Amino acid sequence: MTISLSQPMSKQWTEHTPRSERKRRDSFGMFDGYDSCSEDTSSSSSSEESEEEVASMPASLPIIKNNGQVYTYPDGKAGMATCEMCGMVGVRDAFYSKTKRFCSVSCSRSYSSNSKKASILARLQGKPPTKKAKVLQKQPLVAKLAAYAQYQASQQNQAKLKIGFNWGHYINSNNSVGAPITCFKHVPMSSCWGDVAEGVRVEVPNTDSNLPTKVYWIAGIVKLAGFKALLRYEGFDNDTSHDFWCNLCVPEVHPVGWCATSGKPLVPPKSIQHKYTNWKAFLVKRLTGAKTLPPDFSTKVQESMQYPFKALMRVEVVDKTHLCRTRVAILETVIGGRLRLVYEESEDGTDDFWCHMYSPLIHPIGWSRSIGHRFKRSDVSKKQDGQIDASPELFMKVKEVDQNGEWFKDGMKLEAIDPLNLSAICVATVRKVLADGYLMIGIDGSEAADGSDWFCYHSTSPSIFPVGFCEINKIELTPPRGYTKLPFKWFDYLREVGSIAAPVKLFNKEVPNHGFRKGMKVEAVDLMEPRLVCVATVTRIVHRLLRIHFDGWEDEYDQWVDCESPDLYPAGWCQLTGYQLQPPAAQTNSRDNPTSVSKQQKKKSQQYKGHKKTSSLQIKEELLDGDEFTFLQGVSDQESNGSGSYYIKQEP
Repeated sequence: MTISLSQPMSKQWTEHTPRSERKRRDSFGMFDGYDSCSEDTSSSSSSEESEEEVASMPASLPIIKNNGQVYTYPDGKAGMATCEMCGMVGVRDAFYSKTKRFCSVSCSRSYSSNSKKASILARLQGKPPTKKAKVLQKQPLVAKLAAYAQYQASQQNQAKLKIGFNWGHYINSNNSVGAPITCFKHVPMSSCWGDVAEGVRVEVPNTDSNLPTKVYWIAGIVKLAGFKALLRYEGFDNDTSHDFWCNLCVPEVHPVGWCATSGKPLVPPKSIQHKYTNWKAFLVKRLTGAKTLPPDFSTKVQESMQYPFKALMRVEVVDKTHLCRTRVAILETVIGGRLRLVYEESEDGTDDFWCHMYSPLIHPIGWSRSIGHRFKRSDVSKKQDGQIDASPELFMKVKEVDQNGEWFKDGMKLEAIDPLNLSAICVATVRKVLADGYLMIGIDGSEAADGSDWFCYHSTSPSIFPVGFCEINKIELTPPRGYTKLPFKWFDYLREVGSIAAPVKLFNKEVPNHGFRKGMKVEAVDLMEPRLVCVATVTRIVHRLLRIHFDGWEDEYDQWVDCESPDLYPAGWCQLTGYQLQPPAAQTNSRDNPTSVSKQQKKKSQQYKGHKKTSSLQIKEELLDGDEFTFLQGVSDQESNGSGSYYIKQEP
């Protein structure tokens, strides 16, 4: 939206302003007589920008308002409170509950539903997440409560965590780049972020003021990182001393003109108030032809944060204890499109499952029966009051495929991301062909005898690949556990096991122009502890496949995810939705110790993290004894979004 500062626009801004307000504010919402409040009226500006001054600003200004209530302006820290769930700081009187511990009903509910307890597991204790965790596997309740007690005991030393992670400081200190909103189709405002760019002007609270009430000033966007923007007040020009980071989707950010229509004062920052004698003329000159946010920007933000899934809806979701089957679960909480599902048979409500509403792991009631997937029947005989089956229209649709003619068959080989060890792409087998294009996949060498760890992937899933994908893209392929003929060669292996590779043409070859680049910062779900959303970095891009590294953690906890994964979010998403963000873990001494095991050696000896894959010490010793145990090392990342040499030909 382009700002036109002609007379008609000024008139338009004043039409909605009460007559009494027009006498003391101009079309910008500025107090015309602000300069009379200065200690010194001298100015360094030229006489061309000077105009005669008018009446002085009233001595008494409106006191702060919050949600329609009036409060006295807090002096220093008096009257302030910090939300125990999300860490947001605000006026104590405006906080929720009698104890004023939470900033909103959502935070209060999340805290009472053990979200806070879960958030201090693993990472907040300075320890890696458990290597035995399955997808969405929880630690026993006793262990969680013990960890929570330990956290409470050391709460004084965790003050920074309570305040919340500072994305702006982190990006500046690391000279980082945040992934843009346009990379994430599933987040609020993703479809209407085109109006936001560097140079756009907004009206924001003026924190460089000694006035006894909240005043505003105009700032320009200097840099963008997800929902976060580095802003600079108008008038500071090339002076970066007062630059500040702000989430553009919070209620405190407004398009230019909002102050005039809302009767709010525009006041220049105290540090530069003497720079010009006539700030109105300065703004007219500076803002003519500039761009601002659309007038309905805040409305669009609110509309984009409305989610179709509601509490008490029933869905089918993967059974975290037996990946090969699904169970019925009840939706308990929706936060930013992320769902906390409680398995129907959970008596105390602690047996839960976290995922996004667009996750491929959740389905409408009856899905398992329709495709021939295994399903655990519930002992609950009837629905509880208020429970309804979620409509099939709410779930992500998979691409229709033609299973006639050449298609996947039981026993065919392929490569797949291990759902129990998301840092590894493994040798895998099609164990069962289901309806509607779904396949049951097993990881060679580590499958349970009863097939309880087979995992359901759709044939178009970006997490399965044809034989040779890792080799051509220089990714380490994890061989079957116990396989001794290393380095692993696909063609030798196929002859030994008497199998064939799944045809290349059956795999998803679409590579969208996703926009991700190596080094971009994101907020990412740790799918081995999936209630946690953590600070992370894109460290490698292979067509549509992204390697996600959790900042502060060893590379062994990296995860391969698709560029369109609903478990990736831009910087500032947690703050916007009220979800707790886990900051980077503290660096361990071993990372800085020159005598520690090298990364290559560590990868050689690394065991599986998933269930049933860490129990065999013998396998580890066999691998260490093999002198020829080497993997292909990537020469360079393939940053292209094009298909390129995505697959290799299969030899007979």
